[in-house]
Amino acid sequence: MGSLSPSYEGKDQRYFSGVRKDLIDRLGVDANRAILEIGCGDGSTGAYAKQQGKCGLYVGVELFPDAANVAKAVIDRVYNANIESFDIPEPPSSFDVLIAGEVLEHLVDPWVALKRLRRFLRPGALAMASSPNVAHHSTIRMLLKGEWTLANSGRMDRTHLRWFTPKSYAEMFRACGFEVVSTEPLSELGPRAKLANRLTAGRLEHLFIGQIVVVAKNAASSKSG
Repeated sequence: MGSLSPSYEGKDQRYFSGVRKDLIDRLGVDANRAILEIGCGDGSTGAYAKQQGKCGLYVGVELFPDAANVAKAVIDRVYNANIESFDIPEPPSSFDVLIAGEVLEHLVDPWVALKRLRRFLRPGALAMASSPNVAHHSTIRMLLKGEWTLANSGRMDRTHLRWFTPKSYAEMFRACGFEVVSTEPLSELGPRAKLANRLTAGRLEHLFIGQIVVVAKNAASSKSG
């Protein structure tokens, strides 16, 4: 797998945990569904999906050994590997859903990774992914002060290698052979943001979105681009 970047040192266990109910709750109950999660952490999201009857098979890929070992106890299969250099030993067209929550921005080339992952998705399979929005007004204010301050987590996580706006995040999925169903905020805008959004007729909505969620469908062919 190779050594981990020193920039990941100091991440506490909470970084690898947390149930992504916001993504899983979008799915109906289906015991025949197979889900693949990239960056599955400690398997909390997969465990929740199985408990809720959202799938019969949940497979994860996780870079960090400690988190992967925890995940192995709660989901069906876990591969401790870097998705950018690892060919998943699963048959083509095996999965109905791909989940990538706050992971694509950590990759050197997420476009290549998404194209390769399509091979494992059935035609019409869903991809649900989320990422911080670099166009948020807080980032703009920081830039206006001539600053670019990194942190251990959040929008300015120092381990991010890519930065996305709602538009560029959706365009990445389209470029990789997906049909984008929706691009939306992870959480509902607050009262002040809603007012500002109305006053600007929605033209500046990107300034108020903290995290982006894209839901997309695998195009007719399941072959990688």
